[in-house]
Amino acid sequence: MEKAFGLDIPETLAEACTLNRTALVVYDMQVGILKQMSNGSEVKAQVSQVLQTARDVGLRTFFMRHMSLPKELSGVFQLRMAKAWQRATSVDDIHPWFLRDAPGFQLDPDLGPLPSEAIFDKLTMSAFEGTPLNMALRDCGIDTVIIVGVATEIGIEPTVRHAADLGFIPVVVTDACGAGDQAAGERALASLKFMGDAFLTDVEEICQILKDN
Repeated sequence: MEKAFGLDIPETLAEACTLNRTALVVYDMQVGILKQMSNGSEVKAQVSQVLQTARDVGLRTFFMRHMSLPKELSGVFQLRMAKAWQRATSVDDIHPWFLRDAPGFQLDPDLGPLPSEAIFDKLTMSAFEGTPLNMALRDCGIDTVIIVGVATEIGIEPTVRHAADLGFIPVVVTDACGAGDQAAGERALASLKFMGDAFLTDVEEICQILKDN
């Protein structure tokens, strides 16, 4: 740990993951998203392992859910995004996938949040935009954010970049982050690695570090 100007600057992943200053963010592990992924069950197993370790050591945990608005409440961005994702040529042809009461909107039941864990809903790709996540983390004195979930190339990459812009230390558990498109997911991880402001790790390493801390 380097010390400069009265600050402790972590140089290793273990130094960054002080338990009382670290939180876990479980990104969009929703029924309707996982069923679209060819390796959804494998990703869920990896996420479950990190989640259980986080619970065992008392790590603060936040779940994110992607939400669709009814078409009548959707604006230009929401409608354009829906058309792109559903490959629709007209607004008349789109069907919101993640409406509040839709089965696909719900978190996977095997990952059900505990009463001591939060769920934040969002319309955006970054977990920080338009949600209370930043305030909640700041209020708990969190410095480091461990991120798992899906999908790497769609929501996890912008969440990691946003976390860094807000002054958090992002930790990406690469084998507990699933991609809808494998090549795009690998490009996203390569870009994050190149930027250098996040730690990239795997399930085995992060779980051992949390247990040791």
